[in-house]
Amino acid sequence: MQKLLVFQSLWAMERRQPDGMEWPLEEKIRMIAEAGFDGASVDFGDPAFARRATGLLRQHGLAWQIEAFVSTVEALAPVLETARELGGTHINLLPVVRPYTLDACVPYIEGWRALAAEAGIALNIETHRNEMTTDLIFTLHLLDRFPDLRLEADLSHFLVGREFWYPVSDENHALIHRILDHAWGLQGRIGSREQIQIQIGFPQHRHWVELFLTWWEYGMRSWRRRAGPDDSLTFLCELGPREYAITGPDGYELSDRWQEAQTLKTMVRDLWARIEAEDRGAKEAP
Repeated sequence: MQKLLVFQSLWAMERRQPDGMEWPLEEKIRMIAEAGFDGASVDFGDPAFARRATGLLRQHGLAWQIEAFVSTVEALAPVLETARELGGTHINLLPVVRPYTLDACVPYIEGWRALAAEAGIALNIETHRNEMTTDLIFTLHLLDRFPDLRLEADLSHFLVGREFWYPVSDENHALIHRILDHAWGLQGRIGSREQIQIQIGFPQHRHWVELFLTWWEYGMRSWRRRAGPDDSLTFLCELGPREYAITGPDGYELSDRWQEAQTLKTMVRDLWARIEAEDRGAKEAP
């Protein structure tokens, strides 16, 4: 049976508030477990930190996905070595390299995919600003070159980068749908056409929340058609600290991100449950 795994980003658990108080790692993971998340994302750039974080997650019966910031093909090798040791649902690779042409991207994509395939570990490429996938159209050209490329879709970057008018046109919806048709993981951040991360509980932002729920619904339905019967889709709640989070003149954020992450978790689980029920009803219909 296909499943949805809702993770919380450990990076998103950073407070960065004027009082200087930060939760210890043990407290962060305890909070994630008690809030009912299925797991967390862990940066494997520091193997010692990865061992500590995954050990705590394992103690709480939680899963994790692997975050990898790499700028060369060779830089993925030590991440894969740690991944073989510690496990994880998949690697989410952030391609911290900015080739000027599509042809210049090919050796990176081919190299990363070959190393991951040899290690037997699933690899997704994240859509993110200031990286290889910074631009929507350029990323679509990557999909033309690599039709089976697995993406980790953070759509907030494309919305801000292309500054779509609202309501979003059918043409722009179609471009986002192409991304989602290659998404094997979804990233949970809600933005507007001008701001990468908005407060999801503010009433003036409701239309942006509804837009992202519409996109995530499309992505979930697309994934369910493509994935195996027992596969799991990861949805990572990643509401980041400042400068992602907007702050007031006192330096404090305008909303409670931790509460928003839990609200987002409930939203996407409710969305998944509705899709699952509709699919089940369609199969049972005479």
